[in-house]
Amino acid sequence: MAGRLIAVVGPSGVGKDSVMAGIAAQLPHLALVRRTITRDPDLGGEAYDAVAPEKFDQMVDQGAFCIHWGAHDLRYGIPSKVLRDVVAGAEVLANFSRSALLQANAIFPAMTVLNITASDAVLAQRLRGRKRECDAQIAKRLAQAAKPLPAGIDVITLYNDGPLRRTVDAAVKALHPVRA
Repeated sequence: MAGRLIAVVGPSGVGKDSVMAGIAAQLPHLALVRRTITRDPDLGGEAYDAVAPEKFDQMVDQGAFCIHWGAHDLRYGIPSKVLRDVVAGAEVLANFSRSALLQANAIFPAMTVLNITASDAVLAQRLRGRKRECDAQIAKRLAQAAKPLPAGIDVITLYNDGPLRRTVDAAVKALHPVRA
């Protein structure tokens, strides 16, 4: 029996990593995917494997990723092992990009998109608070926030403007209604 990729998407600052950690705490059978990113390892946020762009290119050539993409002047990769795990029956939770959803939908035997959103005011406040981007970068990320999702994929949309626990509980109920 094939498993499922739960691709978590949403604008920068929406709280994807916090929501994912909350979901994983309530649904311990879910595996959290550790991405490879061409980002400085000291910037915090999610747990990730930081690599230089040249190393990332080598990893792509070696087949290290089942899917990879570029966004916000960085490159992101999902390890090839994740696809093998899903095919073997695992359910995995991965921080994803909207731009890679159609490709992932074609690759993974089952995929659900968990689209997390929030108001622009909340997003701007959170982006400033994490102190990883300058004002111009924050403006660029906010401009990307309203990009639509591709048609034809299974999407659950949640708003993370209020208490984190409320969003996590709603996500767990939507992803696994019998367990909630």
